[in-house]
Parts: sequence; C-alpha cells; structure tokens
Amino acid sequence: MNGADVLCDVLLANGVTVCFANPGTSEMHFVAALDRKPQMRCVLGLFEGVVTGAADGYARMTDRPAATLLHTGPGLANIHNARRALSPMINIVGDHASYHLALDAPLTSDIESLAAPMSNWVRRIESPADVAPAAEAAFRASLSPPGIATLILPADAAWGEAPMVSARKVELAQPTVDMGAVRKAAEAIRGTPGRVGIIVRGRAARTDALEIAGQISAAQDVRLFSEVLVARMERGRGRVAPTRIPYPIDAATALLSDIDVLILVGAKEPVAFFAYPGKPGRLVRDGCEVLSLAAHGEDLKAALEALRNELGIRSTQQLPVATGFSDEPVPRGKLTDDAIALSVARKLPANAIVCDEAVTSARRYFALSAFAAPHDYMMTTGGSIGEGIPLATGAAIACPDRKVINLEADGSGMYTVQGLWTQARENLDVVTIVFSNRTYAILHGEMKNVGVGAIGENARRMLDLDQPALDWVSLAKGMGVEAARADTCERFDALLDSALSRPGPFLIEAVI
Repeated sequence: MNGADVLCDVLLANGVTVCFANPGTSEMHFVAALDRKPQMRCVLGLFEGVVTGAADGYARMTDRPAATLLHTGPGLANIHNARRALSPMINIVGDHASYHLALDAPLTSDIESLAAPMSNWVRRIESPADVAPAAEAAFRASLSPPGIATLILPADAAWGEAPMVSARKVELAQPTVDMGAVRKAAEAIRGTPGRVGIIVRGRAARTDALEIAGQISAAQDVRLFSEVLVARMERGRGRVAPTRIPYPIDAATALLSDIDVLILVGAKEPVAFFAYPGKPGRLVRDGCEVLSLAAHGEDLKAALEALRNELGIRSTQQLPVATGFSDEPVPRGKLTDDAIALSVARKLPANAIVCDEAVTSARRYFALSAFAAPHDYMMTTGGSIGEGIPLATGAAIACPDRKVINLEADGSGMYTVQGLWTQARENLDVVTIVFSNRTYAILHGEMKNVGVGAIGENARRMLDLDQPALDWVSLAKGMGVEAARADTCERFDALLDSALSRPGPFLIEAVI
C-alpha cells in the first residue's frame, strides 16, 4: 500500500466521497489510487478555479468537505470565495518529490506561501508514514470549525510504501453555546426596544434557525438582517426572510442608521467593500454597540434557542413570513434584467437551488425570492468573480435530485466558462441564465463611485465586452451544453419553461 492509497482510505473513512480534480504529473500516483477506489466520485474540471468553486458549492449544500486535487499550486480565486463562505474543503496539492525540490525545476513553487492566505490550515506531508495522520488532521481542520484545509502531497510521499493502517473516523469537537453572550444579548434587546438588529449567517440562515430568529424579531421588535453576500440561505414562501444589507454604502448606512445594538449570529460586522472618498468604512453608525451572540464554529441554532428562552418567548410565537407575489403584470416585449428576475422567481421549482453571480443585473431577484417557491439561495461571497458556474456545478453534484439555477453575468462567466463542460460531462441538472449586457456593468458603477463622471475610449475598452460581442450560445454548444438566445420576455419565458421541464444542462443567453 502506498501513501496515495492511505490518503484515499482516510478520506473515504470520513465520508469524503467526491474529489473535484485538475491533476498534473505530480498527482499521477494519487490519480492511480483513485482508480482503485470506486467509492470516490471523481469529477474533472478543466481549470483549477472550476475545481475549487465546485468544491465550494458542494460544501455549502452538504455541510461537509469534498476533496480537490490541484497541481503544484492552488487555484486561488475561488478558494478565497470558499474561505469567505466559511465552507469546509480539503485541497490536496501535489508537489515534486521532496528530494527534487532543491533542483528548482520549472514548476517548483512555494506552495505554503501561495496557499496560506487562502487557507485556514496548511500542512506538508513529510513521508509515506505521515500520510494517515496528516490526512486525519486535514479532515479535522476542515470541520472544526469549517474552513479550508490544504494538504501538500509530495510525489515521493504518494508513491512510497506506507505502513499498513486501518483508516478510522475522526472524532470532532462538538459546538457549544456561550451563555454569557446569550444573557448579554438579551439584556441589550430588553434595554433598547425597537433599535436592535440581528444579522444571521451560516446555519443561522437555515429554515429552523430562521424561524427562531423570526420569533425573536416579532416578539421584541428586533430587525432581522443578512449579510451583503449570502453564502447560503433557505428562502421562499412560508420562510422568515431577513433583509439583506445593500452593497451601496449610502443605502447600507441608511438602512442601519437607527440601529443602536447589532447582534451577530455567525456573522461579522458589516463594512464597505472598498474605501471611497468621503464615505465611511463601517456601515453601522458611530456609537452602535456590536455584540456577538455566537461565532462561526459555535452552535448557532442552539444559541438562538437559548436567546429566545432567555427572553421568555414562546416557540408558538407567530412568525412574519412571506406568502405570495404582489399583483405585478407579466413583463412583455424587450427583455430586461428585472423581467428576468421576476420570471425566474415566479417559475422557480420547489426545492431548487439558486446560485447568483449576476452581480448588478439580478439585484432585484433576492427581494423577489422571498415570495418564490421554497429554495436555497447562494452567492459568490469573496468578491472575486468567476464562481457562479463552478458553484452551480458543485451544488448539482451535491444534490442530484434538485434543479439548480445559475444566474450568471457574462463577464464573470467567462472566468470559468470551462465549468459548462463539466456540467455536460456529468449530465448535471443546471440551467444557466447569462445576463448578456456585454459589459462589466459593476465596474462602470465603481468608476462613478470614485468620482469619475465620464469615461473615455481607453477606459470604455477595459470595461465593455463588445467588439467582438460574446456569443454564449456558441460557447455553450462548444462545451457540450444545449443553449438558446432570448431578447424578448416572451422568448425568455418559453425557453425557461422548456429548460425547467427536463433534466440536464441548458444555457439561456438573455440579451439585455
């Protein structure tokens, strides 16, 4: 038995049964080991950003890590997004044989330094005998608390003879509740009536925890928020719907202007994405007290239950939940981003998964999603674009019995368009809707935010995606995904109905 076999056995013993891979020469022994382990589902991505983004989507929907297999250095952008989403992930990064590193061959790199900023834990395997303890430590690090574990596997550790070991299940520490924080939050709510907000994140944004947060909100006149970027939230009719803090600074500060106490449940204090001249970095007003009820890695639902009990609120407290759409006419004629958002929200199948990377174009969808059929909603969380297609890919691997809808900006989609090929190869049930405005619309907005009133030809050429215009139908078909184009509301509705009525990948280029 070699080190690669031992690594696979430890992963499988701990329920890591999917490996998203983009292997290179240094990983061939691990690839061979995977061939001997049919229990491991191996999913090929044509770019490391697809691999890591898919592992992120898988983790968000299962609450457990997948493995990634990367070559001599991690694909960083989507590991950054996954880290910001607090997703569990085990990156296996192949490297040269340990004795070959001193020769400084062309692919030699400082993997520890590359991986450290994007990982919560990094370890290099020292020898074949070190594989089992290192793999167990990586699994533990990926879940206690959930985060990114990067394990560097030198080629000689993979091919070397390893001691015979019996792979075992790793024991994980159980999350706790800080009753001192609970009592402090309850005191703040009682002492500041009508001027308290709660931000929920992570498992606090699931239906059962949201129900408890909603009861606290209704009984104590507490306002309920989510963060700007949502890692995963269970949304739809009959569910408590927090107000998402807006991305624009002025809108966010206005929303939070009358909050005297902000209570965080698995969340961080909201801040501006960037510094802008004359605008604040913190979004809460000066003097607002920020309290943590429970942090990432603690039992968020139990903390909310403890707070509800401390406040003396009954579990039968009536909930403020969304019931149905307002009486809004069906859009007709030329297709717009709002028309797409409304159509998707109205037609969304029950129990679907929505992966939103439409950036500026689908901003209205989140508010509408409160009235849609019950579903899961996810976004890119780290501000690094190019995760939408991989995120949807991983979600579809995690939940093969659920429809996945990817709301995708055209500029962002081009970062990881290769993920469509993986969807075709695995026959994943993903409908990709590309908002084809042929520009980096968010960057036009950012130019205005920094005080540039008008842009010239050089700036325009860096922000627009024309000359030539992207042809998403041809791109998708070249990757093996059926696709069609819509530029009217009627055509879009017909294509969406068709795509939702059958399994398998389909792409709609929505020209707006």
